[in-house]
Amino acid sequence: MAVINENKINAEVVLKVAKLMAVAARTAPKARGNDNLEIAIVTDKTIKMLSETMEGIGKKYKMDFFNRDAENILNSPAILIIGTRIKTQDIKKCGMCGFKNCSEKKKHEDMPCVFNTNDLGIAIGSAVSVASNHHIDNRVMFSIGQAALKLELLGKEVKIAFGIPLSATSKNPFFDRPNVKI
Repeated sequence: MAVINENKINAEVVLKVAKLMAVAARTAPKARGNDNLEIAIVTDKTIKMLSETMEGIGKKYKMDFFNRDAENILNSPAILIIGTRIKTQDIKKCGMCGFKNCSEKKKHEDMPCVFNTNDLGIAIGSAVSVASNHHIDNRVMFSIGQAALKLELLGKEVKIAFGIPLSATSKNPFFDRPNVKI
């Protein structure tokens, strides 16, 4: 008779769910069908590298929550990172980015298009719903996204990113954390 201890399969299951989350993010609806997302799963040494980068950002800008999050993610067997490139939808009348139209917005390459950030939010929502459906603890983190951008884990063209650390333990390690100064 074979006995598989749950502790032996946790990391494997978390990684499998991370892959399902990546697919959910990719297949989430996108404005006009234009896909500007980049999606990656990081594990092991790359999580350590992300953590170190987060600590560096936290110290440089005196943002204690980066340091708290940096410590927090070290207990995660996998992290899903989702980001977007900034590209307009070439809509003649919109203005939701603050500019008159897409032609005006294009003069400001680093200014996000509202549809890019909206698509990113929908993709993140799709991904975390998969984690929830599989009882995998998670939390969307800005701090991970900032470190991923600095490390160019999603490529140079990606300008906005968030990370979602994953865990399968008896208590969600990403909540009930100490409050820190923002």
